[in-house]
Amino acid sequence: MLPAEPKIFHGRNSQLADILKLFRQETPRIAILGAGGMGKTSLARIVVHHEEITTKYHGNRFFVTCDTASSKPELAGLIGAHLGLKPGKDLTQAVLQHFSSSPPTLLILDNLETVWEPTKSRKEIEEFLSLLTDINSLALVITMRGAERPSKVQWTRPFLLPLPPLAQDAARKMFIDIVDDKHSLEEVDQVLGLTDNMPLSISLLAHLVDMEGCPQILSRWETEKTSLISEGYDRRSNLELSISLSLSSPRIASIPQSKDLLALLSMLPDGLSDVELKQTKFPIKDILGCKAALLRTMLAYSDDHKRLRALVPIREYMGRLFPPENQMIQPLLKHFHELLESYSAALGTTSGTVPINRITSNYTNILNILRYGLQREYHNVVDVIYCACDFDRFSMRTGHGTTTLLADITTLLPSLGDHRLKAYSIAELFRSWQTYSNSIPESLVLEALNHFKYFHDPDLEGVFSVQH
Repeated sequence: MLPAEPKIFHGRNSQLADILKLFRQETPRIAILGAGGMGKTSLARIVVHHEEITTKYHGNRFFVTCDTASSKPELAGLIGAHLGLKPGKDLTQAVLQHFSSSPPTLLILDNLETVWEPTKSRKEIEEFLSLLTDINSLALVITMRGAERPSKVQWTRPFLLPLPPLAQDAARKMFIDIVDDKHSLEEVDQVLGLTDNMPLSISLLAHLVDMEGCPQILSRWETEKTSLISEGYDRRSNLELSISLSLSSPRIASIPQSKDLLALLSMLPDGLSDVELKQTKFPIKDILGCKAALLRTMLAYSDDHKRLRALVPIREYMGRLFPPENQMIQPLLKHFHELLESYSAALGTTSGTVPINRITSNYTNILNILRYGLQREYHNVVDVIYCACDFDRFSMRTGHGTTTLLADITTLLPSLGDHRLKAYSIAELFRSWQTYSNSIPESLVLEALNHFKYFHDPDLEGVFSVQH
């Protein structure tokens, strides 16, 4: 009843080596953790078929998939079925007795979170695991989505870290094993960029590419997003189902606003630091508790710079099905605009690097938030336009080049009656022309001068002084 060994497997040699090392030292208790679709089950299947494991445990290897269990008796019944025990109401004791009288045995419980996560069954499941690990001859490996191990078990140290996305080289090898080496490396990397190197996403997209080609899949992604790879019947063949299972976790349900935070992260490729989480004044009561819930379920992760981020497939899924509400975006827009204003005020001073670093670490975040505000005619569009002009100026001054925001602003200006706002926007267009073109349209200057008839702002007028 063992599952087949994966035929395509890359990028987990380090984790496999760590697991095998634990097996050489003692009878281990190991938890393989990680986000949904990160390859936990594949790693467990590699372990159960590894030569060292088959030699040590001979015919005493059991791989139990826990998806259908919802209580301790049901879990014990699943294990008992693999052991060949006679069915009964509760096989807990029979299972324990069987393992106690058996030679060295390996038991792998796959997707244990299904039965462990509900609070009504968690205590009895942990007690059952504790009884299993009291059996000296029984090695236990579990796979669970998330980043926390069940308590009441003395897990073997050092603990395995939650599985990260694959390294780029491993992701390419996995992709090429499925589609063959018939696509350019540039195209392959473009497709992999949609997956954030999550193994499930790579597998699903690679099989589509094998049928349709890279250009077609890249084009379809623009409109279909994660629904493109969500036609399978279970968590291993349907990305959206895998993500929705994580979202339905009781660990998320216990702090409902954690979904609001994840929705916000869907617009923020650069993630958020703890300082930003605290200072931005989001309408979330326990924002650090929400962060903890997302980390525990691996719907989000903390990157090397300690910024809270979500992987591309999760961001795309949330952005399409659960986009953030305006009340969540407004505080962030205000925070970013204050950063840009502090940058302008600090120009030429020794403190100027502080806002530069904070703005740069949020560069794509700010760009996305402003695009959202301009393209959807955000209710406070005046603030968005001022912020977009300031951000474009920052982008040019720091070597990032001009943004596409000015084009969006230009389409909105005719519908607005604010003369100062129009002059402010035209000034930014003027600066862009000065930077990137030898000729400046006279019409820009004339239009700006026309608006200055209605208000007085020497600093703003000074932008056009050369043309006067």
